[in-house]
Amino acid sequence: MTTEAVSSWQRFHRHVRELWPRRALVPIVLFAGWPLYCIAIGERRWEFAVSIFLGAVLPYIGPTSKRVFVGIMPIAMVGLFYDWMRFVKNVGLSPERIHLCDLRALEIRLFGVDLGDRVGTIHDRIQSTPSLPLDVLFAIPYGTFIGVSALFALFLYFVDYQAMRRFSGAFLVLNVLAFVTYRLYPAAPPWYFHAHGCVADLATHASEGPNLARVDEWLGFRYFGGFYARSTNVFGAVPSLHVAYPLLAAIEGFRPFGELRHARWLKWPLRIASVLFFLWMCAAAVYLDHHWILDLICGCLYALAVCLAFRKIRFFALVDGRLDAPLPATH
Repeated sequence: MTTEAVSSWQRFHRHVRELWPRRALVPIVLFAGWPLYCIAIGERRWEFAVSIFLGAVLPYIGPTSKRVFVGIMPIAMVGLFYDWMRFVKNVGLSPERIHLCDLRALEIRLFGVDLGDRVGTIHDRIQSTPSLPLDVLFAIPYGTFIGVSALFALFLYFVDYQAMRRFSGAFLVLNVLAFVTYRLYPAAPPWYFHAHGCVADLATHASEGPNLARVDEWLGFRYFGGFYARSTNVFGAVPSLHVAYPLLAAIEGFRPFGELRHARWLKWPLRIASVLFFLWMCAAAVYLDHHWILDLICGCLYALAVCLAFRKIRFFALVDGRLDAPLPATH
């Protein structure tokens, strides 16, 4: 190694140690290590490039980029947890423990609709009259909610960094609670009942459902089918994270939406838009046959509980390489 190379390495090492006095390799191990392992065993996914950038580049550019990484890290952790669920697929599950027709019966008792010859669910009525335009309309929030959550977090970075940390931390905790619930109360979604009836089969693969399958056919490629093919949570209908995410954003965004110094006129349009996106997602979750109404209620309760908890406790953050560091000041 030449003298110039040694000198460059020493400068880079000092730069990293100044940014990360402790635990400097945590970002690389978490967000670059896992994608590299997956690539080594033959997996190829575009998001691996994003994860490697997130773990091996962004945290080490400078103080500002580190601040962005620290703020968005909990949301990125959800992607890792989602992938790691493959190692606990069906752990603790049995056909007898899965809530299927008992959950549907409760749905009918609380929200049943008259189908003429019987009382059923609103899902039964929707599935009896397929409509591609409605499929596409309600596929939009389903296809964009992850990107919307990430963009919302970046918006908070520029407006209210503490709100960004609270949102991303709550996002992570919300997902962990949901993953635990999937094991404690495994529940089949409506599409499963319509495809398989009341027979719970642990060998069943996750599906995008008939509505999103029609959207994929219309698009000409398997966007939703490819996403759900990687899911290991067939029996994870309760709670609905699809509705919990936009509700969390609507709550955390209410105050920051009013703090745009040069665009205060956007305060109420943004607040209303966040609520409308939440309601759009609620309608989509039911229309697309992915969630019972009961799932939506549970998802909302989880989001409200996590929001309340994060306002009552002091959320510690990984800042300046120390887990016990105070939260950075807001902009």
